[in-house]
Amino acid sequence: MISGPKIAHKGRNKKGLYHSSLTMKRSSASTYPTTSKVNDAGAPVIDTERPSKSQKKRDVTALQKLGEELVMQSEERLLRVAMSESLRAAIADAQRITNHEGRRRQMQYIGKLMRDVDIEPIRAALAGWAGAKGAETAALHALERWRERLLDDDAALTEFATAHTAALNPATMQRLRNAIRMTKKERAENKPPKYFRELFQLLKEIVE
Repeated sequence: MISGPKIAHKGRNKKGLYHSSLTMKRSSASTYPTTSKVNDAGAPVIDTERPSKSQKKRDVTALQKLGEELVMQSEERLLRVAMSESLRAAIADAQRITNHEGRRRQMQYIGKLMRDVDIEPIRAALAGWAGAKGAETAALHALERWRERLLDDDAALTEFATAHTAALNPATMQRLRNAIRMTKKERAENKPPKYFRELFQLLKEIVE
């Protein structure tokens, strides 16, 4: 009668201690992240430099965007960029895919391949092409402004000739005068812009 309650009491104590120990273990697991790094005192060190999930997602998205820019480039340009053959083949495949879903999956694949390549030369090449395109666009706009000035102001021809003396021999100067005259006539008669386009090409030829 006496020993029975003692045994039961002892069993309850052991059970209670077990649960208390388990609770502490679970609490410790949730408080300290699993890590292989420890400090001099043997305490775990949290790796604060490890990228978060959101950062990883942003990195993947950025790689996919770079891949999309590569897919938009010509084969000649791509040949000048150092990359793995698997990435080069994947880009070529993406350029041939017309199905939206198929292209989306291919771009994801390209983004995955780009994780294993040095992307700095790729970024530099894309930046250079973008700069060249911007400069080319600005030059074309400048030619368009010259064309309008030559059609609207007779004095603009002298100014243009002075700015491009080296490229304007007598024969070219005569061609330019004829192109301006025919374009004015074409515009006055409301005809299709045949000479209007030819004048632009001539100006481009002279400037280049």
